[in-house]
Amino acid sequence: MTTPDFTPTDRSGARDRIFWSVLLFVAVSDIVTKRWAERALDLHLPQEVVGQWLRWTLTYNTGAAMNLSVGDASRLVFSVIAIGMIGYLFYLYRQSHPAERWTPAALGMITAGAFGNLVDRLRHTKGVVDFIDVGSAGWRFWTFNIADMGVTVGAVLLAILMWREERAMNSVSADTPSSTDTSSTP
Repeated sequence: MTTPDFTPTDRSGARDRIFWSVLLFVAVSDIVTKRWAERALDLHLPQEVVGQWLRWTLTYNTGAAMNLSVGDASRLVFSVIAIGMIGYLFYLYRQSHPAERWTPAALGMITAGAFGNLVDRLRHTKGVVDFIDVGSAGWRFWTFNIADMGVTVGAVLLAILMWREERAMNSVSADTPSSTDTSSTP
């Protein structure tokens, strides 16, 4: 993500449509599926969807990713962190070029995920609703939700975009002779 080279009046177009569409889709999907899980599932009672590979198991996570916790302050601490991150992600979105497509999509996914889990933390003290349970008979992955998927997929996409941009910049700088290069001097 390079420094933008455009005027503030150019801030429109594909970037805005993509960011807000992705953000709304992921956030609404997250909120709707979590409310469904709370109404339809019994706490900690797995329901097989695709054998042992995919189950619905309602749980509440009072901490953060992978049950990371800071004790009784977890709800407040992780809420403040989420609000700060949402603000920073919105800043990154506003700094992206108006014609950009993939970066706003990645930032929209991450922002929606942070927002979806923040809503749960602010809504009640039980914690974040998790219900997607994948694994096998002998091994289970952490139970997660749509918001977690948005954060993960968005972060991976953003990392790939940044890696590609860095490679492209390194390739351009490697192809540009430096002023101190004397190998081509007669």
